[in-house]
Amino acid sequence: MKLNLRNPLCFFDLETTGTNIIQDRIIEIAVIKLLPNGELSKKSNILNPTIPIPAESVAVHGLTDEDVKDKPTFKEVAKEYARFFEGADLAGFNILKFDIPILVEEFLRAGVEFDYTRKKIIDSQRIFHLMEKRTLAAAYQFYLNKQLTDAHTAEADTAASMEVLLAQVERYNNQPVTDGMGKKIGDIKNDIDTLAQLTTSDLVDLAGRMIKGKKGEIQFNFGKHKGKNVLDVLREEPSYYDWMMNGDFSMDTKRKLTELKLQGFKK
Repeated sequence: MKLNLRNPLCFFDLETTGTNIIQDRIIEIAVIKLLPNGELSKKSNILNPTIPIPAESVAVHGLTDEDVKDKPTFKEVAKEYARFFEGADLAGFNILKFDIPILVEEFLRAGVEFDYTRKKIIDSQRIFHLMEKRTLAAAYQFYLNKQLTDAHTAEADTAASMEVLLAQVERYNNQPVTDGMGKKIGDIKNDIDTLAQLTTSDLVDLAGRMIKGKKGEIQFNFGKHKGKNVLDVLREEPSYYDWMMNGDFSMDTKRKLTELKLQGFKK
């Protein structure tokens, strides 16, 4: 179908050195401008981020330091993209939480005006989550084609959660599971160990303040040390442990942190 547009609509996506909006940089930018008359205009660049590209990021997008060493920096193309975006609204998938913030940071560093507040922003991920509810009742309807009656009573919700899992295993048995980038992370099997591995493989504490990295190392998953090895942080900044133990963290998180500290420092 044709979108009813008053202004051009720029769909865009970024590949970056990482997920830290302040510290990381854009490696690739692609924009498709949809005009009110239905015509399309495209613009894209691979960029030199001016900082090293971590191996975990290379595993996602495949771009290495060697690939980008002779490419322009964002600052060198910033004015071109500002003109391309001019007068257009913005659209994409999950752009509100990541793509727009990091794009704005890059424009600010380049000293180029980019006033996103004057643009309408459409994030298709938000529409997806609004329309495809992620509730037990929605799952019950999707997998069993039945309405969940007495929702939010413990007995009804417990029975429904059991039926949903049985239906999921039946529907997806032996099908591969991929992450958000299409990389296979396992298969659905009628096997409890396999299902648990898929759903809680990176879990360290129940609040998710610490997670297992790709190589099994335990990392912080929040704050200024997000993505860093927990034991490395505790060795380099011992006061961080005290801050967490006195902070507003769950007892489970504090217990797990203490266990990690004692085990790690005994080695």
